[in-house]
Amino acid sequence: MKFQTTGLIIKQQNIGEQDKLVTVLTKDMGVLRAFVKGAKNIKNPKSAATDLLCYSSLSVYEGKEKYIIDDASLCELFFGLRKDMAKLSLAQYFCELAAYICPANANASAHLSLILNALHLLSNSDKDPELIKACVELRLACLAGYMPDLIMCKGCGAYETPQMYFSITDGALKCADCFKKSPAPACVPIDAGIAHALRHICLSEDKKVFAFALSQKGLEALSFITEAYTARVLERDFQTLHFYKAMKQ
Repeated sequence: MKFQTTGLIIKQQNIGEQDKLVTVLTKDMGVLRAFVKGAKNIKNPKSAATDLLCYSSLSVYEGKEKYIIDDASLCELFFGLRKDMAKLSLAQYFCELAAYICPANANASAHLSLILNALHLLSNSDKDPELIKACVELRLACLAGYMPDLIMCKGCGAYETPQMYFSITDGALKCADCFKKSPAPACVPIDAGIAHALRHICLSEDKKVFAFALSQKGLEALSFITEAYTARVLERDFQTLHFYKAMKQ
């Protein structure tokens, strides 16, 4: 059976002298792995369209045990990422996250839209990469069923106080008074701006996820929280994240 789809190449692996195996994040079928025959030949039209971080239109043949991409045309290259090693490494981190957390054989339109919007902003805007990183981490965690409890203080039900605490361990909020009464490990102090940002990432419409602003100090705190929370719920370390941090420095 053959079908048409569009997808983002989030991983590639050389197979033999001429072929490669790619992992693709698609809208309708989620994450799928497919072979691309002759893709290492630069004269092959499938070569450029099946490189890492390419968003492409794909013709896929479904065999008994594997998928094979027999035609591919490039839709978006995100060329701006190639000019900045830190941004490129952050984009690769998004791909590694997506490969691990996004579903297979299921609709992944929200996941794909999030990653594509993040890559577009990284490539073509001056939006702070730390804001984009925080949005991708926490929104992907929410899509995977790990949405933190951000509506109110877990202890007294207060929606907002000048000083609150976010628990990396259980993804819950505590006001300052409740935290003093019952201190908990792995709690990060946050102000109202960071609390609003966390709620915005989790609860806003897909197209508005990245539409907020924080001070540089606030962004650093937000990025730390989303990174730590994502690492805890996924119980996974990502090498591309370490590489991004090295490039950023």
